[in-house]
Amino acid sequence: MTQLSATMNRAPLKRSRILHMALNGAPDPSGEAEAGSGEKPFLLRALQIALVVSLYWVTSISMVFLNKYLLDSPSLRLDAPIFVTFYQCLVTTLLCKGLSTLATCCPGAVDFPTLRLDLRVARSVLPLSVVFIGMITFNNLCLKYVGVAFYNVGRSLTTVFNVLLSYVLLKQTTSLYALLTCSIIIGGFWLGVDQEEAEGTLSFVGTVFGVLASLCVSLNAIYTKKVLPAVDGSIWRLTFYNNVNACALFLPLLLLLGEHQALLDFAQLDSAHFWGMMTLGGLFGFAIGYVTGLQIKFTSPLTHNVSGTAKACAQTVLAVLYFEETKSFLWWTSNAMVLGGSSAYTWVRGWEMKSQEDPGPREGEKSTVGV
Repeated sequence: MTQLSATMNRAPLKRSRILHMALNGAPDPSGEAEAGSGEKPFLLRALQIALVVSLYWVTSISMVFLNKYLLDSPSLRLDAPIFVTFYQCLVTTLLCKGLSTLATCCPGAVDFPTLRLDLRVARSVLPLSVVFIGMITFNNLCLKYVGVAFYNVGRSLTTVFNVLLSYVLLKQTTSLYALLTCSIIIGGFWLGVDQEEAEGTLSFVGTVFGVLASLCVSLNAIYTKKVLPAVDGSIWRLTFYNNVNACALFLPLLLLLGEHQALLDFAQLDSAHFWGMMTLGGLFGFAIGYVTGLQIKFTSPLTHNVSGTAKACAQTVLAVLYFEETKSFLWWTSNAMVLGGSSAYTWVRGWEMKSQEDPGPREGEKSTVGV
């Protein structure tokens, strides 16, 4: 009876830790333990990890460069960012439904949940969908107005909002070390903005959109945990309902912002190349969710965050080389501060979570370490 009571008392703490880890990107020690229970040969495991990480990098970087082309290409001259985002959501919705139908028709060929549109579930997911729309829209608007090289710095305040929202919404405090890493990120952000302005390439509107995108990414983590029970804990069902709701909400926005007229005046509306690029962008948007989960599965949440930071560094260097830009030493310093602060925060949160799971010897217990 005592053991049952202790287990019940630990359950709320475990749920709180899971929610906090989702918000802060800290690793789940229990998941790492499970992953390590069935060890594969080292060479095979290393090869799998290398392939999965490479797939994540290629998918993520390709998606950013392709979206930049669709949103701000001088050859396209299409001023319809909401339509581009809407079309990507539509492609994701159709892919989810197509894979669900394939899994039903050919059991065993594809592992995908059955998807049926339930209006009650769609209404339950709606608050998250509003945040989701803000997240993907502000991301694309930020990318439209700032360069790919500055894109990472412009959206670098996600970690800071994670800490802030942890305190405001979850009433959870943050350690001094984690706050110090956040101060490094904020310093890097402001230095990056200052250097962009000094070079005459700063877009104030794009920077504001980047900050709003960071806020929405943090809010998305919170509302995802709250809404998951409505879709039986299935990420793919949540993806389907999120994108269905987004498609429905984007349509009046298209009319309200007058983008339908921009589409009617668009010279390449009947171009197969344009629609091919648009569809490819939607495919990348769908694939990034899958490869992100795959990378976490084969490594850990901590390794995924480190990989994401390294990917952002590579993406910045590639953008500077591809667009033949020249950046100052202080501009590179701002990127190093943002990436270094983000990596340090990930390491600190991982260390703190492991310390909570593996506390030191209790008072009164003998230490097994000799002095």
